[in-house]
Amino acid sequence: MKLANVTETFAVSPQLRPDDLQKLTEAGYDTVICNRLDREEPGQPTVATMRDAAEVAGLAFHHIPVTGGEFPEVAVRAFAKVREKADGKVLAYCRTGTRSITLDALANVENASADERIERAQRAGYDLSALRERLDQ
Repeated sequence: MKLANVTETFAVSPQLRPDDLQKLTEAGYDTVICNRLDREEPGQPTVATMRDAAEVAGLAFHHIPVTGGEFPEVAVRAFAKVREKADGKVLAYCRTGTRSITLDALANVENASADERIERAQRAGYDLSALRERLDQ
């Protein structure tokens, strides 16, 4: 499991496995967001499998699937709502973490500037500079 901390209460990750979820609980996370569609690639755990594993681990699980490069407002609003209502640390994952960190930057629950969001993503290992115009809106 490779976590990229974005803020003290938010991190992103590439694809998780069911046995990773107990480790997240032990690390202080209480919410997981999956941004993948089922069956994007062979061997990927299903959303149902991950939801069941999250329940066993005591984590809230949310599924907000988006396809690469497309971030509809309904998904951004749903992501923001989960982040705003979470009581503790949140981890979002997709195939590489890029969709998850992009949704977080677009949701902007901390009301950070575009520069700050791009810089946070850069420190976490993701380049969101191509989204500057949308982040400035």
